[in-house]
Amino acid sequence: MSADEVIKAHVAALKEGTEKARSATQTLLNVPYGERDSEKLDVYVPSSSSLDLPLVIYLHGGYWQFLSKEESGFMAVPLIQKGVVVVAVGYETAPKGNMDLMVSQVRQSVVSVVQQYSHISGLYLCGHSAGAHLVAMVLSTDWSQYSLKPQIKGAFLLSGIYDLLPVLSTYMNEPLKMTEEVAERNSPSRLVPQLSQASSNCDIVVAMAQNDSPDFRKQSEEYFKTLQSAGLKVTLEDVPDTDHFSIIERFVNEDYHLTQLLLKMIGKS
Repeated sequence: MSADEVIKAHVAALKEGTEKARSATQTLLNVPYGERDSEKLDVYVPSSSSLDLPLVIYLHGGYWQFLSKEESGFMAVPLIQKGVVVVAVGYETAPKGNMDLMVSQVRQSVVSVVQQYSHISGLYLCGHSAGAHLVAMVLSTDWSQYSLKPQIKGAFLLSGIYDLLPVLSTYMNEPLKMTEEVAERNSPSRLVPQLSQASSNCDIVVAMAQNDSPDFRKQSEEYFKTLQSAGLKVTLEDVPDTDHFSIIERFVNEDYHLTQLLLKMIGKS
């Protein structure tokens, strides 16, 4: 398939999974977490009488310029059956949104979720591609700037980008218009000392697809080594028979290796 066809098929797969999740469970759609139109959440709620439920926040990929929360509920399909709340976050993609704004929005979304669901038994983050970058930026947050410090128990970073400087010279930067300074301050690989302070008790899984491009694999391997050297609780998963898109698409299946790994981390396997 051509690159355009691959992306089209990817969007269709995520959309189909999200529609399935919306028809299979109770949902709260378009819950605001800020003032902007883009600052909305979709919440997928399991039919459980317990208030003490674990919660997974999902940040979508799309090279910071496409996809939305409308295609981001697919992973709720296997998780809600196990009593896990799933929250899909919307943020202002480029060219309307710039990198500083997106990072600020996803941090605010996490604070808002914790405020709205203060009784949750555990908070977990998951992100794919650009979403994995944004999850890593959430883990690196200086929470003293916010009204609370979320206790993030675990984070799944799938096929992410952790150093933005190589992005500057690519087509991906055309809508983002990042300068070197913006790329540096939003590169998680450069913020590991901050992450060590903010998320020292967090279990981190850095996952890459067997058929990810060499650049993506290199970013994951290097970020994993940097986190490991800093003494953080991190594992590297090299997921066989997957590519950059199928590594996240397969989360609709309960028996998928990474779904099982996430459920195990949450204590729901």
